[in-house]
Amino acid sequence: MTLRRYLVLGIVTLTSSCGDTFLAKGMQELGPVSLHQPAQLIHAVLTPWVGAGIVLLIGFFASYLTALSWADLTYVLPASSLGYVIMTLLARFWLHEHVSPLRWLGVVFITAGVGFVTRGPSYTAPETADVKPAEEVRS
Repeated sequence: MTLRRYLVLGIVTLTSSCGDTFLAKGMQELGPVSLHQPAQLIHAVLTPWVGAGIVLLIGFFASYLTALSWADLTYVLPASSLGYVIMTLLARFWLHEHVSPLRWLGVVFITAGVGFVTRGPSYTAPETADVKPAEEVRS
């Protein structure tokens, strides 16, 4: 795997966890909103933390699509699940949320699970020089 692909997986992980955390920060500052009052929803989207969270989650989606274009879901999903660990750490130490011992145990299980999956065989096809770009295949 190339450095560029590791960077894409890192971007997937960071944009997911930071995007969700930014949304949580923004919504904690705003308070409750209702689907029955669209003006509240528009106001929420336009606040800095929520807007930044949305931008980060768009970045997550773009990088996730990129990763899925060259790797199996069974490879990308465990790699991106490390975002749950980062999100829990951000929630605890930046948002000052209470994280119960049971949730910390869940974080340990996620980390161990990702470790087990990365030790297994990779079914992602290796890059080969004889694979044609998509535009050549369509011609």
